[in-house]
Amino acid sequence: MSKLNVTRRNVVSAGGVGALALTTGIARAAGQSGRKPNIIYIMADDLGYADVSCYGRRDFDTPHIDSLARSGMRLMQAYANSAVCSSTRTALITGRYQYRLPIGLEEPLAGERSPHVGLPPDHPTLPSLLRKAGYGTALVGKWHLGELPDYGPLKSGYDHFWGFRGGALDYFSHRGTGNSEDLWDDDNPIHPAGYLTELLGAQACKVVEHYAKEARPFFLSLHFNAPHWPWEGPEDETESKRIAGTPLRAFDAGSQKTYAQMVQAMDREVGRVLATIDRLGLGSNTIVVFTSDNGGERFADTWPFSGQKTELLEGGIRVPAIIRWPGVTAPGSVSQQMTITMDWVPTLLAAAGTAPDTAYPSDGIDLTPHLRGASAKVRKLYWRYKANRQRAMRDGDFKYLRILDNSFLFNVVDDPLERANLKDRQRDVFLRLEAEWKAWNAQMLPEIDASFTEGVTGKVQADHIGAQPSDRKADPGN
Repeated sequence: MSKLNVTRRNVVSAGGVGALALTTGIARAAGQSGRKPNIIYIMADDLGYADVSCYGRRDFDTPHIDSLARSGMRLMQAYANSAVCSSTRTALITGRYQYRLPIGLEEPLAGERSPHVGLPPDHPTLPSLLRKAGYGTALVGKWHLGELPDYGPLKSGYDHFWGFRGGALDYFSHRGTGNSEDLWDDDNPIHPAGYLTELLGAQACKVVEHYAKEARPFFLSLHFNAPHWPWEGPEDETESKRIAGTPLRAFDAGSQKTYAQMVQAMDREVGRVLATIDRLGLGSNTIVVFTSDNGGERFADTWPFSGQKTELLEGGIRVPAIIRWPGVTAPGSVSQQMTITMDWVPTLLAAAGTAPDTAYPSDGIDLTPHLRGASAKVRKLYWRYKANRQRAMRDGDFKYLRILDNSFLFNVVDDPLERANLKDRQRDVFLRLEAEWKAWNAQMLPEIDASFTEGVTGKVQADHIGAQPSDRKADPGN
């Protein structure tokens, strides 16, 4: 399958009226026959903004993910709710800023350190609200929102769970960060052999086939481990055996070649799921979303941004995001609408003919008008991250950023690398955004005591001063 006709420059500059125009006669809603659309939400782990070829990756292709872009829409200014995964997943499942819940303050969430913190089972979630609307719901892959017996996918709206509960998993031994196996079928531990990415793809296909037989609308969350460390491609079982019995993260491992193999293995499984949809005749009534939980890490391509996972620089929070919604998104279209992870909750609930619980209003917006081609609208988004006392706000083209005692104002459209600090040149804008961030922050839960970040801050600092492995703090698996 040929690569999309994009360059690394026009990926960023694409947009405007022509790029957003919808084809003549497009249906005003998916499934006009009255059938509710199926929904498949695919999330990569630690995938960089330009790690798929339709967003500019140069040294390998991702043809199946690219095919989604050809038949759907690329969101060019998509953000993750956080620079690490568990807090983004809190926002994804609730549709709200993660800082409204205690679990959203745990960055990163470590089960062994925070065993009694998790997503409250009584909180309405995207899967629980879809289940009320008649959907079958399943999570295949990563949970990372709290441990048994108090928390779990089956307690938060999913009918079925097949995957892992912690922050990372060895691709062959299926050991988690606590050095014990962490694969589950519902709440039962299982011990299948095989490469994790392929196992998740196969299980996702089984879920699709199951609901196709039931002739029931379904919501499938397919949350890959890839390309999160450990750095193991499909042929790297010897590497898995080499690091057996050691802490899961290996700082001396990996390469660009291995990383490419991990991403391409995930791409093949995306293709496998898409082929299953087509084989079962579900393609015309199935919404498919592909994105990442945060920015990329060691081997990722975050072009044209600086920064990476754990940082509120653009490279840590900008993510690829593609949606194919037959009858709504025009094939090959792009949008410059600024979006964030929590927007998927009101958007997908609207697609299913329902809405967020009024007692827990979403902080996100329904993207449907923009998916149909409406012009981008200015909005304000906010972040904070304990490590290095980071805070950020995006308002139109401007971004307020603070790291430790250093503060910045960037125009991230003209200056995506965040190099030209405009806070003195445009002092009024800087002071307004800083004040608005503080007003927003006052509405959120206060941050956990700074002592909680012991080790986390050390890790972030070490990663940027070229520290040797012995100098780094253990990463609990985010």
